[in-house]
Amino acid sequence: MQRKEFLKQGFKLLGFATVAPLVTSCNKDTSSSCGTATPSETAGPYPTKNPASYVIKDIRSDRTGVQLTVKITIKKASGSVLSGALVDIWHCDKDGNYSEYGSLTSVHFLRGRQATNTEGVAEFLTIFPGWYSGRAPHIHVHIYDASGNSLLVTQIAFPTDVCDTVYTTSSYYTKGKQDTSNASDNIFSDSLDCEMPTVAGSISGGYTLTHTITVS
Repeated sequence: MQRKEFLKQGFKLLGFATVAPLVTSCNKDTSSSCGTATPSETAGPYPTKNPASYVIKDIRSDRTGVQLTVKITIKKASGSVLSGALVDIWHCDKDGNYSEYGSLTSVHFLRGRQATNTEGVAEFLTIFPGWYSGRAPHIHVHIYDASGNSLLVTQIAFPTDVCDTVYTTSSYYTKGKQDTSNASDNIFSDSLDCEMPTVAGSISGGYTLTHTITVS
């Protein structure tokens, strides 16, 4: 963990661009076969500064991009779902930029909190995240219990085939495919099976990401 934190602090954000249509893709959600709990990962260097202020389902704000619905199921190690848990997510925009930091300190796009329902699911409406040099595409997740006690900080990866479709379609992204694969990413290289969701959909219709996270 300390090594991952150190490496991530050194990454610099770059950029990319726009969208058009294509087909569907998916990857199996293998999180349920990852032992008793989903791996813990670093929250830095761009965690949400005041997450309780952003209890919103649609976190797009003014950011444009391929629509992405995120459905995260929170389970206990026993296998039962955890209702009433607080789920924070945050990620970069299509150009690789995070809100609340650098020149974007006054904006709060692509950050939000939702409570899990009786089925243990928290749902968000966002855009497909971009990539920046040194990291594979990802979403950050911080889970708390209903009382606000931290349970887990982790990250969600993205299937390469879906990323290749999105990042090379029309003029949506100017940088093309990501420069760091999931296998060589310093966060996912040792835990990818536990942090890979199912992503299905299309450029024109949007994608849906479904993922199960197990907290100990």
